[in-house]
Amino acid sequence: MKNVSILVPENSVMQAIADPQYLFSAVNQFLAVSGKKPLFNVELVGLKKQIKINEGSFSIHTAQLLHEVKQTDLVIIPALFGDMKTAIEANQKAVPWIKEQYNNGAEVASLCVGAFLLASTGLLNGKKCSTHWGFQNEFREMFPEVEVIDGSIVTEEYRLYSSGGAMSYWNLLLYLVEKYTDRETAILASKYFAIDIDRDSQAAFAMFNGQKNHPDEAIKLAQDYIDKNIQEKITIEELADLTSLGRRSFERRFKQATNNTVLEYINRVKIEFAKRSFESSRKNINEVMYEVGYTDTKAFRSIFKKITGLTPVEYRNKYNKMVGG
Repeated sequence: MKNVSILVPENSVMQAIADPQYLFSAVNQFLAVSGKKPLFNVELVGLKKQIKINEGSFSIHTAQLLHEVKQTDLVIIPALFGDMKTAIEANQKAVPWIKEQYNNGAEVASLCVGAFLLASTGLLNGKKCSTHWGFQNEFREMFPEVEVIDGSIVTEEYRLYSSGGAMSYWNLLLYLVEKYTDRETAILASKYFAIDIDRDSQAAFAMFNGQKNHPDEAIKLAQDYIDKNIQEKITIEELADLTSLGRRSFERRFKQATNNTVLEYINRVKIEFAKRSFESSRKNINEVMYEVGYTDTKAFRSIFKKITGLTPVEYRNKYNKMVGG
């Protein structure tokens, strides 16, 4: 059973609280219908038993106060509403709890501008993050130590998840459902809730969704080449030649277009593919490692853990039901 704690902050968006509760509860029903045990124990948690939102138009009752939550597997931080600085100040007392749960092993997911509250914990410092496009400049000013990924739908790093603006948080929620259950259940949920999933993509929920939303055609050519040659050891010189650019110019334009260095991008594409293999196949660590073009086990393990927060073995055991994790 996975404990899902949906934080009910002050100054929050009601739908961003109700939607994850509805989704995970519906997935439990899907599992029950297919003869499986419900997987999610979903609870609303907060600093008070009753929290008024939308300027007092609605009241939300929490099942547990934060200090009563002994252990949880996933903390969801919904979107905030109104002035972000005011909203963060109103929820300062929740910050130590979020950090405590993360340090105890929980995963933490922020929806849309809930990223502001997540960033205020300091957990995102030195890491990448998604948020609503309309708030990116404000976010960068408030949290200069966090790298905002332009146009990204879902960002994942070290057990921290964030989503892009507005309804794109559904993609993050489906991503989490897929990780905890399987693709079949996630697709069923996407159909039930009428959420579009681009299954033509190898990594439909990957943090790289949207990183080709830039006008630099030469860099798009390089990105396509990387995506199609995951098994190869790709060099910067090779990509620069492909695009008919000098190495320095190529690296500068690549970083400007994608917000990643060339090597960061290559590693993230490869690790995303490796994650998919671990989630959906019985391949062992070395098989997956070679499949994505790594030959050094120590290097593969190090890069994988840097990006996901878990070793390849831990990731496979956590997310692949076929290996009994």
